[in-house]
Amino acid sequence: MANLKVLKNRIASVKSTRKITKAMQMVAAAKLRRAQEAAEASRPYTERFNAVMSGLAASVGGSDAAPKLLSGTGSDKVNLLVVMTSERGLCGGFNTNIVKKAKLHAQQLLAEGKEVKILTVGKKGRDQLKRDFADHLVGHVDMTEVKRLSYADAQGIAKDVLNRFDAGEFDVATLFYANFVNVVSQIPQAQQIIPASFEEAGEGDAVTTLFDYEPSEEAILADLLPRGVATAIFSGLLENAASEQGARMSAMDNATRNAGEMIDNLTIEYNRSRQAVITNELIEIISGAEAL
Repeated sequence: MANLKVLKNRIASVKSTRKITKAMQMVAAAKLRRAQEAAEASRPYTERFNAVMSGLAASVGGSDAAPKLLSGTGSDKVNLLVVMTSERGLCGGFNTNIVKKAKLHAQQLLAEGKEVKILTVGKKGRDQLKRDFADHLVGHVDMTEVKRLSYADAQGIAKDVLNRFDAGEFDVATLFYANFVNVVSQIPQAQQIIPASFEEAGEGDAVTTLFDYEPSEEAILADLLPRGVATAIFSGLLENAASEQGARMSAMDNATRNAGEMIDNLTIEYNRSRQAVITNELIEIISGAEAL
């Protein structure tokens, strides 16, 4: 009888868990729609901004007047890794995959004799990285109170990174985040943001019109490059937000299915145990009647 009570309690417990995971799945699905729309809406602007910046950067080339954010410090000895993850868990391997890519990059840099500094955005990334790279953590950005991402959030992170660069704390900065593809696919990305690196425009994207810039191209770049850092960070935050909700929706769907299977197995076990108890009671009654 005790075994039946234990099984009954376990079934009730798993059913309660299934309700929670199902609710979390539905919440993630609702948040995913908004986050996906925001990420997809930002992509055309980011792509066009990078195309324009690529043209400007190519025309400036190796000019001595080129902004420091474009030309760099002339060294790559000190590297800053900006690792962006979520504040909450229960989203499958989303955070782990980003951190894993950052760790591999950090280990490669250390093996080459370079110095690594890590700035984390999101609690989950910080918690994982401080196990092996505690001595390399130089800062953390808490996004717990941010309910809806805005460009101002990215500007705050960019300001911190740019201030560190101006202070000579690092030579190269690389951004780590997850690019949203769909609910079941979020691909970790590593993007160099300082010195600025732009892909060359393809033939279909090339701008054939010639422009005369006023003031000089160098002056325009000096103004736009800090915005480019903020734009890259904002795009990464939006991609991360969509990836997080997609990963959570998928994880909670799997958890709900697993809970359902466990309930079915426990119910079968409960019914078999109950049947055995009833059979034993019938045998005892029949044996007692025959003894009389």
